[in-house]
Amino acid sequence: MRARDTSPYEQQLSAFRLAYSKAGGITSIVLVLAGVGLDFFSYPEQLGNFLMLRVTVAMLTGGVLALLFTPFGRSQVRTLTMFWLLLPQMMIAWMIWLTSGVESIYFVGLHLAMYAVGIILPITFYEGIGFGVVTLALYLMACLLHPEGATDTGKLYTNSLFIIFSGIASAVCTWFNERARLRLFQLQHEVAQNNEKLQETNRTLAEVKGQLLQREKMAAIGTLSAGLLHELNNPVNYSLMAVNMGLSVPAAKTDEMLKESLEDAREGLTRVQNIVSDLKTFAYQKPGEDSQRPFLLEHAVRSAVRLAGYEIKGIEMVIDLPQDTHVMGDEPAIIGVLINLLSNAGSALQKVQRAQPKIEIRVTPLGERLRVAVWDNGHGIDPDNIGRVFEPFFTTRDVGAGLGLGLSVSYGIVQRHGGTLSVDSVQGEWTEFVFDLPRPPR
Repeated sequence: MRARDTSPYEQQLSAFRLAYSKAGGITSIVLVLAGVGLDFFSYPEQLGNFLMLRVTVAMLTGGVLALLFTPFGRSQVRTLTMFWLLLPQMMIAWMIWLTSGVESIYFVGLHLAMYAVGIILPITFYEGIGFGVVTLALYLMACLLHPEGATDTGKLYTNSLFIIFSGIASAVCTWFNERARLRLFQLQHEVAQNNEKLQETNRTLAEVKGQLLQREKMAAIGTLSAGLLHELNNPVNYSLMAVNMGLSVPAAKTDEMLKESLEDAREGLTRVQNIVSDLKTFAYQKPGEDSQRPFLLEHAVRSAVRLAGYEIKGIEMVIDLPQDTHVMGDEPAIIGVLINLLSNAGSALQKVQRAQPKIEIRVTPLGERLRVAVWDNGHGIDPDNIGRVFEPFFTTRDVGAGLGLGLSVSYGIVQRHGGTLSVDSVQGEWTEFVFDLPRPPR
């Protein structure tokens, strides 16, 4: 026994057959009952018998339609469709036998049914041939078994040839309709595949665009950092030397206010030096330079905290690091990831206005890798959005507050290091981003 075809085309065609079988069955019931008018004008003496026959056929067709709404009916739609299609043909053949046999006008009804089936209903070519053969057989039986027999054999042959011609025309229409349906499905399938490819291409282009924007931003920051180093280092160094000299004079040792002011100035200048240095580490890297090098993750964390200082101002920072934080990778890129996560956490905390806002950075060993977790007690992420946070250009910030590229680019950076950037959150309570980095070979 041949296995049931469950290809996408057959599945779509099965639904198509079911819909047309229901619509065709209802039409058949209406036409069968409406034929009472033909009975009244053509064979009024048989009106009562024909009425009972028509009602019986309509009820049987209605029973088949009721089955089509059940799982069994949906699985046997082709068989049930052929069954109700043959009911009117058997009814017409019976009417021909009851009336004038080969001379009966109901012979025309057999042709109408065959043309309607071939043009409208989605049956196969072989089902169309079978329908024509059965129709011819029913007509011959009705005429040959008539009480008076086939009195006009020439007309019998002529009508039989007309049925054969109608059957051939119906089968040809069925064949072309079947080919047209298959071609239409192929076109729909190709369009669907092309749409999927186009969507995938658009996603790839969006990611590439995001990466290019990030690289341009990095290059701009790198150029700015180089200029800052050149323009600021010398005056900052001069100022530090002057402050240190000021602290060494006897007047600074005896005047507490002067001493405190000079120490504050020295601390501020030192912070300026650190920020410029962090900017250099973050962004000033020559194109093509090997980025997979060992570095201390602790330094990257400290640099990211300083560079994101404005966004996390007034927020309690908890940093938990292991003794050994050596990792392999692109230090500027990892600093960029940390800055992005800290900035997002700071933005979330500013929105929710916690009484005790807190950000925790916890680094823990994980086999041959280090696990980095950035946690905050901000407003959390809406469950409807948590699956989209890494999509390029997806953002919940106000217009102009961000392009929605930070997390998607960060995801790509972590992926390039052989890890995965993931997120977990409870809306209204907390959010945690986690990623891991490889440790240097020992």
